[in-house]
Amino acid sequence: MSRKTEGPASKEPKSQTNLDTPLDTAPETPASLSDITRVWGRIGLVSFGGPAAQIALMHREIVERHRWLTEQQYLNALSFCMLLPGPEAMQLATYSGWRTHGVVGGLLAGLLFVLPGAAVIMALATLYVLYGSVPLVAALFLGVKAAVVIIVLEALLKVAKRALTGVDQWLIAIVAFVGIFFLNMPFPLLILLAGLYGFWTATRDQDAPPAPRVSSAHLVPTITVWGTIWLLPLALFWLFAPDSLFTDIATFFSTLAIVTFGGAYAVLAYMAQDVVQTSGWLTAGEMMDGLGLAETTPGPLILVTQFVGFLAAAKQGGIVEGVLAALVTLWVTFAPCFLWIFAGAPYVEQLAHQPRLRGALSAITAAVVGVILNLSLWFTLNVFFATVSEEAVGPFRAFVPDVSSLDWRAIVIALAAAGLLLWRKMNLLIVLAVCAGLGLLLSQI
Repeated sequence: MSRKTEGPASKEPKSQTNLDTPLDTAPETPASLSDITRVWGRIGLVSFGGPAAQIALMHREIVERHRWLTEQQYLNALSFCMLLPGPEAMQLATYSGWRTHGVVGGLLAGLLFVLPGAAVIMALATLYVLYGSVPLVAALFLGVKAAVVIIVLEALLKVAKRALTGVDQWLIAIVAFVGIFFLNMPFPLLILLAGLYGFWTATRDQDAPPAPRVSSAHLVPTITVWGTIWLLPLALFWLFAPDSLFTDIATFFSTLAIVTFGGAYAVLAYMAQDVVQTSGWLTAGEMMDGLGLAETTPGPLILVTQFVGFLAAAKQGGIVEGVLAALVTLWVTFAPCFLWIFAGAPYVEQLAHQPRLRGALSAITAAVVGVILNLSLWFTLNVFFATVSEEAVGPFRAFVPDVSSLDWRAIVIALAAAGLLLWRKMNLLIVLAVCAGLGLLLSQI
């Protein structure tokens, strides 16, 4: 399996790191398991806002505050995770944990990032089935969503500042944004084009350190163990209940884990069409409700798959079957993520030391900035306006909000969040709590 590495790690500092100091030095003291358990538990509880905000939150914690990864290691890992199928934020968390404590650290970080949100989604999905709507929760999350707009903006600024270091990177980011926002180009294609450009235009750095040598002895046992963990439940369903809904759910989401390159939003685009139009498990309204719950709860956005599995089974067999289907969905959604990371993580630094591959990773990271800008704008429009339509003119498309559906409460709360988070530099958890309270208060007006 994967070996424990001596990556950058440190005990939790007594005070916040000066964000103006270089972030490319290794810490003096490695993190303990209790350190990473505490920090990743906190990240899992406050990781609202989807991939953009979560990537920024992880950067703040593991690069700026604790320095468990250097700046370059973090960017290399982010680029690598963006190339993988499935949720990039969860995979980045798993890699970061692996850097400090090998497989044990990766499991701790990945599970602590996912499980708090999964517990919340399970509870909300149960309430959704029992009562149809949750007005109190909707009011609280109005405030959370408005705060997330600012969190995503902060994420965009931070990632752009560190990734866009030259004219080429800026142009790549702009092209990526235009391609995905106005031309609806597939995300994997944009990443591929950026990577090819970076690969062919890279120049050899004569002063670059030699690439670290990595043994491949771990590869076969890692793939065998984690492939079995992932696929054994699916095989049992096919063997003993080939015609059951559980088998359909396990098969569908296992397939999803393989084919959906491009992160959580790529998964959503693929899943929504199939779940609603092909399988008929959910209506379009139910799918949007599930997305709304996933957008405003902690953890990866891909937890919407858990809601889909829960609701599909609960509509047929009740709450108990819904819970079982949700657990099956979680298993086949996230087990592959551990497989990809534990098999590929040892090679990330080696890849980054290859001049052409390093150029490809740099270009991909720049393209990711454009993608985050796209996600940020899409999310902001959907928070501030109740109705947003997609308009097309020839090959171009744009999201156009209905001005009459503007939600003034969301704007007020977002401004308050900007003041607290960007100006006053308040703790993220406090800002979310204050904004949730404002959402509850303003919803009574």
